[in-house]
Amino acid sequence: MNLAVRDTTKPDDIAFGEIGTSLGFLLRLAQVRAFDGFFNSLGQLGLKPGEFTVLWVIGLNPQVKQGVIARKLRIKPAHMTKLVQRVVDADLVKRTVPDDDRRSVHLSLTTQGESFIAENKPAFLNVVASENTTLEDKEFETLVQLLRKFNGLENTQ
Repeated sequence: MNLAVRDTTKPDDIAFGEIGTSLGFLLRLAQVRAFDGFFNSLGQLGLKPGEFTVLWVIGLNPQVKQGVIARKLRIKPAHMTKLVQRVVDADLVKRTVPDDDRRSVHLSLTTQGESFIAENKPAFLNVVASENTTLEDKEFETLVQLLRKFNGLENTQ
């Protein structure tokens, strides 16, 4: 005999237990929510949030070493190499290998990359501005400040 199990939970109720206080779990949910906002507004650009971030950082730091960006953004070297290859192939970034250090690769935006960032900066800033939909302004400011500190970014612009 096969007995049907009756679900007594409300449709939106689910228990998380101790994982509900896990920083990794909560940050992952926040990341997915933030990425949804990015893709809803900028998905048509054909870039992932990480790729746009790398372009943004390169634009603010011309001739930055690829390895420095990878370390600061915590991108694995193999993944960074693939990411950079995609934006180089899209003619948004150019690589330069300095004569005095043939092991390093410096990155800068191409003219097309500079135009791409300039054209899409307003839309990107609108995504950033719309990230806070559930917190009071002061709470959101505190969250950002704490996350910057947690990630070692409190002394950067």
